[in-house]
Amino acid sequence: MAKSEVKELKKKTSKQIKSILITQPAPDGNKSPYFDFAKNYNVQVDFCPFVIVEGIPSKDFRKQRIDISAYTAVIFTSKNAIDHFFRICDEVKINISQDTKYFCITEAVALYLQKFIQFRKRKVFYGADGTNKSLFDVINKHKDNEKFLYPCSESFDSEITNWLKNNQCEYATPVLYHVISNNIREVIERNYDIICFFTPGGVKSLLENFPAYQQNGTTLGAFGANTIKAAEEAGLVLEIKAPMPQTPSMISALEKYLQSL
Repeated sequence: MAKSEVKELKKKTSKQIKSILITQPAPDGNKSPYFDFAKNYNVQVDFCPFVIVEGIPSKDFRKQRIDISAYTAVIFTSKNAIDHFFRICDEVKINISQDTKYFCITEAVALYLQKFIQFRKRKVFYGADGTNKSLFDVINKHKDNEKFLYPCSESFDSEITNWLKNNQCEYATPVLYHVISNNIREVIERNYDIICFFTPGGVKSLLENFPAYQQNGTTLGAFGANTIKAAEEAGLVLEIKAPMPQTPSMISALEKYLQSL
């Protein structure tokens, strides 16, 4: 972005949008597109996780009597699910087959697998637009020869399990972590101009902390089809949505929104 363009954007947005809340933990280190975004647009970007994710102990996983090694494919709908799946595998000393297939809700989730596997040597698939439908379209091409694991919390996506059941897929839903609403009252009371959600749990946390929440001019954004659905079903009005064809990330969606003001 040219300096003249940055200067003009700062001038344009500084009078309208002052602060943005990202409902996720702050990035590690000082390298993040959010930091560049904040500088370029002269806005304050803060981070606060709306949920706390707690992994279940391996002894509790064993009580579920699910043999991970007996399954040939894994469905991931979040990075948390990936973290705790491989944590449990490590703790109970399970070696994942080189032939295991991974079906992910978005490309971002799929790429996160690189933290745990040699990405190019595995079979990794992801939906085209972050919706359950696009995920099902991908799974449908392989379902006849696979046994599926869907690692999740207690509040798993029943649309996914219903699809697996209706399509006669063999599957299991190991509960590997708990999602708990964080105390966000003090944060919300700072009256951010924009709040961005990334999980249905984040939306749930907002409403649990503020059952009678009113937007009162606050612009809300959501990333992911399931998050968008949760927000809209809760009666929230979203002006920023991602991923979309022209806005594949929350950063690009925020940029498009600010440039439209």
